Formats: sequence, structure tokens, C-alpha cells
Amino acid sequence: MGHWTLSPLRLFLLVLLLLLSVHVSEGKRVSVPDDLDDVVDEEEDEAWKEWGRKKHTDEQSQPPPPDLSKMDISEIQAEMMKRHVGPSFGFVKLRPGAPRSRDDVPEIAMRWTKVLRTGSIEAKFTAVDINTIMFTLEKGQDTQELKDFILSQPEAYEMKIGEQKFRRSGDPPLEEVVERVRRAAGGGGVDPDTAAAEERRYSKEEL
Repeated sequence: MGHWTLSPLRLFLLVLLLLLSVHVSEGKRVSVPDDLDDVVDEEEDEAWKEWGRKKHTDEQSQPPPPDLSKMDISEIQAEMMKRHVGPSFGFVKLRPGAPRSRDDVPEIAMRWTKVLRTGSIEAKFTAVDINTIMFTLEKGQDTQELKDFILSQPEAYEMKIGEQKFRRSGDPPLEEVVERVRRAAGGGGVDPDTAAAEERRYSKEEL
């Protein structure tokens, strides 16, 4: 079998073909620009457009803090309640002197819980005694809505969260109303046992 030899002419033609093929392949390369806003793509969606763009941080989207020096006490309390996050709890004092039994208080607590649940506020009320209902609130930012709801209920007189107490505008402090009930129960011909029971019901002790 004879050996195949490559002549100089054939070698030159082979090298020339290789150079031409490399040049053609390089000429077909597509340059992708950095800015794709002008590129039309029927399959492009919003998620693709947003990818790679600088995201705004939570700090940039939050409004600046209010000027507390220009706000009164009620406005400051409302602002604090809006900015509070996380669970919170408190108590509701029912209206002194209103007739009710021990069975009425759990029913009130259950009714309030169901009403707020329909309004997408995660709050739960629990009867403590004949005068007091405790509540737990999952989201602290809903405190203002919770306060508005409680003070709109005829059975409620005062709401307390921490050291803050909330009543309807114009209502006297709870202690004054309790004292009036005591005096009415003790000086209106009521027997001593009933007056003593009324006094125990509306104790002045803080929650």
C-alpha cells in the first residue's frame, strides 16, 4: 500500500479553506446589547423585565417618621399603635352598672371574636370575670381598628393596652363611674349583702 503525500499546493488550499471557514463563523456571531428595553420579544413577560433591575429597599418605601412635637397625646398614641408590629394583648372593662350574668360575658367575648374574624382582624376575646374581657391580637398594626371596634360596642366602657387606657370621648374615668355605682348601691335602699357584692364586682384594682 503506497503512502499518501500532501503536495505544497494541496496544503496551501487546505489552510486557505480553514481560514475562510473561521472568518465566516466569526462574521455570524450576534452581539447582545446590555439594554434590552428596545428588543421586541413576544414571549417576554413582566418578570423578565424586572429581572436585573435595582430593587427598592423597605427603608426607601417607608414614609418618614412623623413630627411628634406637632401632635397631641391622642395622635401620638394612634401613631404608636399603627407602627406596632407583632402580637399584643390587653383588657376591656365592661360598662359598670349594666345588668348581666356570668354567662353573658363569654357570649360577648365569642360574639366580638366572630365579628372581627369576618373583618380579617385576628383577635380573640376571653372572659376573665363578670366585668373584664381579655383580648389577644396577632398583628399589632391592627390595634387602631380593634380600638375603634371595641369602643363601638355598647357593653364596653374602657380598653387598656399596657399603661394606655382608651374610652369614648367625654366619658369619665372608670373609677368615677365605679364609685357612683357603689354609692347608688349603698344608699338606695339596697341591702348590705347586695351592696357588698356590687363593690366586689367593680374593684378599683388595676388590671
